[in-house]
Amino acid sequence: MTPRTTGPIRLLLADDHPVVRAGLRAVLDTEQDFEVVAEAATAERAVALAATGAFDVVLMDLQFGAGMHGAEATAAITAAADAPRVLILTTYESDADILAAVEAGAGGYLLKDAPPEELAAAVRTAAAGRSALAPAVAHRLMDRMRTPAQALTKRELEVLQLVGEGLSNQQISKRLFLSQATVKSHLVHIYAKLGVDSRTSAVAAATARRLLRR
Repeated sequence: MTPRTTGPIRLLLADDHPVVRAGLRAVLDTEQDFEVVAEAATAERAVALAATGAFDVVLMDLQFGAGMHGAEATAAITAAADAPRVLILTTYESDADILAAVEAGAGGYLLKDAPPEELAAAVRTAAAGRSALAPAVAHRLMDRMRTPAQALTKRELEVLQLVGEGLSNQQISKRLFLSQATVKSHLVHIYAKLGVDSRTSAVAAATARRLLRR
C-alpha cells in the first residue's frame, strides 16, 4: 500500500446485510475525515470495487453466505499492488477466523459490537498502515504466542472445523487436498493438545475455548 495523500479516508463497506451497512454508514458519516464511497453486498463485489483504486480502507465482513468468504476476498484484495487496507469487522472471534484473516493480509480485526469511537480509531489506524486489533482479539493472539506448544495450528483448526461439520477423514482429505494419513496425524495432535480422545470431545472442547465458532 502506498502512503495516503491528504483528504478524507475513502471507505468501502462490504457486508451482506443492508441494515448493517446502513448502520455503519450512519456512524462513519459523522466523522469529518471519512468518506463512505461505496458499499458491496458480496465479497466478489468488494474485490472488484477495491481493484479500482478508489479506496483507502475496506471494512470487510467474514461471512457472506454463499460465495466467496471474507478472508478469501481479503487475500485477493491485499495481493494487488497499491491495495487498500482491509479492516475485518465481524461477530466472530474464534482462533480459526482470526488466523485466516491475518494470514490473508488483513490490517485489522474488530468486532461488530465495538463502540463508534473504537471503530473510528481502528479505521484511522488501518489507513495509516498500522495494525488495528480489538482488545479481545489481541488477547487471543497473545495467548497463542505465550503457549505455542498448546495452540492449534491453522491447518489443525481447518481439520477440526470440518470434523465439526460432520465430514469423515476421507472427505476432509479431499477438501483440504491431504492424504488420509495426514488427516489422522493432525487429529492425533489435536487430541493431545486439547486433552481429549474423540472427535466429538475435540469439537466440544475447541468450541468452548473459542477456537472454533460457536
